[in-house]
Amino acid sequence: MFTGIVTHIGSIRNIVKSGDTRMEITVPFDTEDLEIGASVACSGACMTVVEIGPDWFALTVSGESLKKTTMSQWSRGTAINLERALKAGDELGGHIVSGHVDGIGALVSMAQEGDSTRMTFEAPASLRRLIASKGSITIDGISLTVNDVGSTTFDVNVIPHTRVVTTLGERQVGDAVNLEIDMLARYVARLQDYDA
Repeated sequence: MFTGIVTHIGSIRNIVKSGDTRMEITVPFDTEDLEIGASVACSGACMTVVEIGPDWFALTVSGESLKKTTMSQWSRGTAINLERALKAGDELGGHIVSGHVDGIGALVSMAQEGDSTRMTFEAPASLRRLIASKGSITIDGISLTVNDVGSTTFDVNVIPHTRVVTTLGERQVGDAVNLEIDMLARYVARLQDYDA
């Protein structure tokens, strides 16, 4: 489990494609207390650490993860948001995030509003009914509050701090992003489908 509060930005240092895909991620933190088998949210996708070096760790990425996330678009040098798994007693600063990406969205526009940036994203049709104004959403692993919802889009306000400490500051119109719907919305929708 995660909170959607990004702690570091890492970068892809190597990708090896075989049966599954191995990705190595350079990190700006000491990996001494990172363990094999630990979960790390990588731009929103919960991944398992399979090898550790002094300033990097490696993942094994399945075909399913490549298909359902933006990971298939990553290449050497791609910057990614990182969050290590919650520990008992950690502050819950964002919202409860599973690290299970629900779909891929796209940034369709950006506009300055004071010092903040309003970013509008298109959501896949299957997720649109699950996004609510003033609800939570995770974009590339970042916990954000939805401002408004349109027929195919939603928007969020991004403060300068968030643009600096996450990869949102590098996003351009047309970029793909990982989306995770608020966990409560996911289960309410499932119950409604079951009752129907």
